Formats: sequence, structure tokens, C-alpha cells
Amino acid sequence: MSHLSSQRSRRATLGRATAAALATALATTAVVLTGTSAQATPTSSTTLVVNANQTLRPVTHVGTGSLYGLADDTTPTDSVVQALKPNTFVQMAPGGSQLPNGEPNPAGDALVVAPKAARAGAKVVVRMPDWYPNFSYNWESWADWLSAVDKQVASVQSSGATNISAYELWNEPDWTWDTTNAGAFNAGWARTFKEVRAKDATTPVQGPSYSAWNQSWMSSFLTDAKASGTVPDVIAWHELQGSQDIAAHVSAYRSLESSLGISPRPISIEEYGTPAEMGNSGALISYAAKFERAGVRDAELAFWNHYGALGDDL
Repeated sequence: MSHLSSQRSRRATLGRATAAALATALATTAVVLTGTSAQATPTSSTTLVVNANQTLRPVTHVGTGSLYGLADDTTPTDSVVQALKPNTFVQMAPGGSQLPNGEPNPAGDALVVAPKAARAGAKVVVRMPDWYPNFSYNWESWADWLSAVDKQVASVQSSGATNISAYELWNEPDWTWDTTNAGAFNAGWARTFKEVRAKDATTPVQGPSYSAWNQSWMSSFLTDAKASGTVPDVIAWHELQGSQDIAAHVSAYRSLESSLGISPRPISIEEYGTPAEMGNSGALISYAAKFERAGVRDAELAFWNHYGALGDDL
């Protein structure tokens, strides 16, 4: 019995010691935390101020459109398209034969899907080089190309569509334009622009549609376009490497525009988002916020997989 009593006594003593040590540790931690909190005085660099009464601009749904997001007049269904409140779609040339991403049949003809886009309150950009079946395009000749341009413009004008946003004269010319057979892109742009304007004096023209922002390319293009009287009505390029530099790119364009004495143009980011970001709202919201803040007019989710999936939203 005495042996058991001795064990109980030691356990009680150890229990009281442990409790006392724990209480001391907690008290010390409280003092440290209290001291740290008292020393963390807010500064301008550690304080986020939100003014909920300040309006950035009216809601534009700037990034809700997509490249080839519509396949035809029934795909995807109107209810799904309209729920997205899309801004603008970039679609295939009227009568085009483009087969991107291994698709088995052409789809997304701009004039076929224009009524569907209109029912959702959206506009459509005509991507003219997608007249050709292959990407990155097989140049035939200037006669062939200008004939294709004429056919497309005639189709747009006879369609009665009232929601055609612009003609996109070429796509990613920094690597798809056949300089060897077609000559320099800037000269080719001017020639194509004048062909369109000879047939349609009012529908906006959009470009140069580079695959990425490049100050040197854009400076050269705009300088030559100004000299030839063919500055696009809408300035376009693509943002396919992430959203981190969007603000800087827009600012650089505006500075370049001003330095060349060109009146401010709307900006269209015709393709945006990496393959891994498609359908990922957490990643894509960053683009939308930056497009809104920078004043971009419209931006379209990239087309990495299939027609009619609203930029993989589906």
C-alpha cells in the first residue's frame, strides 16, 4: 500500500509541475503575441483600402467571349451562352475551311453563329485568314488571297448581320505570315486593308493580332500603317503567357500610340489564357480584373481544344 501511495504522490507532483509549466508557457506566449500585435503599426504598404462607392467603369463582361466558342447555331445551347453574358466572339471566316486542333470538320463560321451571338447580346469578329484549311495557313498567292477577302466581305454585307464587330485581317503574323512568298507583313497588311475598304467603308478593321505583345513589332507596324493610312480601327494582340504583364502591355501600347500621334483605339485581346488556366475560374478572374482596370474593350478566351465549348468553360 505504501508503495502505491508513493507512486500516486509522485504522479500528483509531476501533474502539478506539468500544469504549472504549461500555464507559464501560455502566459509567456500571450505576452509575446500581445507585444507583437502592439508593435505592428499599420502602414501604407501593409494596409488595403477598399472604397466600395467608387465605380471603375460600367460592367462590360470584357473577358467572357472566346475564340471559336460557338460551333453553329445550336451548339452550345442558347441558355448556356446567354447565362455567360458574352461580350465578343472571334470566329471563322464566312465560308472558311479551317480545321484547327485536329477537328474533323470546319465549324464556327462567323455568319452562321452571328444570330446566336446576337441573341446573347454579343458581337462577332471575322477572322479572315481562317478561310484556309490549315494552321498556320498555306499561302497560295495574292490573287487567291484578295479573292478570298472579297468573297468574305460580300458575304458579310449580304448577310444583314448587325453584330459584326470587325474584320481581323490576319492571325499571329509574327510567325504565320509567309514573308518569302507574300512579302513583308506590314506591306501585306496595307494591301489587304485597302482591299477591304474598297468594298466596305464602315465595318471596323482589327489587328495586327500578334501572338504576344512586342514593343518593337508594334512600333514598326504602327509607323508603317500610319504612313500608308491603314491604322486599324481596333488594336489587337494575344496574351497567352499569363496575366502578370497585361497592365504593362496596355500602358506601353498607349504610350506608343501617343508618341506616334495616333488617336486612341479600342484594344482587343483576341486570345488569352494558358491551356492549364482554361476553365479555372481562380486563374481567369485575374485576367478579367486586369482587363477591366486597363480599359480593354473585349478579350476572348483562347481555343486550345474543341469548337463550341465557350473557351473550355463547358
